[in-house]
Amino acid sequence: MSKKILLLGNHGFVIYNFRKELVKELLKKGYEVYISLPKDEKVDKMVEWGCKFVETNVDRRGTNPFTDFKLILHYIKLLRRIKPDVVLTYTIKPNIYGGLACRLLNVPCINNITGLGSGFNRGFLLRNFLSIMYRISLKKSYCVFFQNTEDMKTLVDKKIVKGPYELIPGSGVNLEEYKYKDFPDEEILTFIFIGRIMKDKGIDQYLEAAKIIKQKYPNTRFNVIGFIEKTQPHYNDKINQFQNEGYINYFGYQSDVKPFIEEAHCLIQPSHGGEGLSNVLLEAAATGRALIASNIPGCRETIEEGKNGYTFEAKNTNSLVEQIEKFINLTYEEKKQMGENSRKKVEKEFDRNIVVKAYMQKINQICNK
Repeated sequence: MSKKILLLGNHGFVIYNFRKELVKELLKKGYEVYISLPKDEKVDKMVEWGCKFVETNVDRRGTNPFTDFKLILHYIKLLRRIKPDVVLTYTIKPNIYGGLACRLLNVPCINNITGLGSGFNRGFLLRNFLSIMYRISLKKSYCVFFQNTEDMKTLVDKKIVKGPYELIPGSGVNLEEYKYKDFPDEEILTFIFIGRIMKDKGIDQYLEAAKIIKQKYPNTRFNVIGFIEKTQPHYNDKINQFQNEGYINYFGYQSDVKPFIEEAHCLIQPSHGGEGLSNVLLEAAATGRALIASNIPGCRETIEEGKNGYTFEAKNTNSLVEQIEKFINLTYEEKKQMGENSRKKVEKEFDRNIVVKAYMQKINQICNK
């Protein structure tokens, strides 16, 4: 009888984009794979591979305790019905509430801390609540995977995680899917932001920097890709204003960002915090592009200062502008070399196969007991 693996997530594209190699490897090895997450356009593709889908509503940013309690009950019912041999959890709510359900029913669970989230930076009460919930939910985990050393140090030093844990290179990047592409010519120097349009992702700093740089260096382009977070609708007007004034080009959500990365010279990731390890930085680096990012956990790991990019002080527009200008003033050959150095770094440190092997080792340990 096939062993059952259940993945708990908060969004289909996250599992599809960043875990598909693991899912396909599990299916190839004969495991029965269940995915529990909200329905989106990526779910049907995963079902075509052979996954079994269970629709699960996860309010990613909501703080309603009644809604969260319903999610715990849903996970408990799910575990009792499917009887998985191993549960894999990703992102905050599946980690906490899925981990708690696994602990209550004594089901082996492997958690992945894909970033502690902005909640850890929003005052004592919320941080304390999250710390207590993590401590309770992760206590019996078979293994907790961390994506950066700072998150690992935070939870281990505070004795929130006491059991087995390991550091993995984020979600890694598929080096076959994100191939090295020739560096674009320098007719118009192009920068790009890819991410959800929301305050915590640093969109304000990106927009302000774009305005300052465009006024000083007209031969630059600032592209923006991503959907506007429903909880922060005021960005609809702000994005439209900056586009109408000629400071940015807004392309909305794109299911395939590769062509946009390929035409850019440099990707900018101005997040305020809460990243596990930035996938978009890895993807841009794999394509052979320079990087500029906030000097925060989950971003700085991808950058060797001055070799493949620059870091700047989070939430500081002037600091970002300074680093953009530094990049602009490089020669074309120096910019191109930065892109080549990015590719070499991800090949050496962030190959997704490293992550798949780490998971398969733990899953095989559990299922072959």
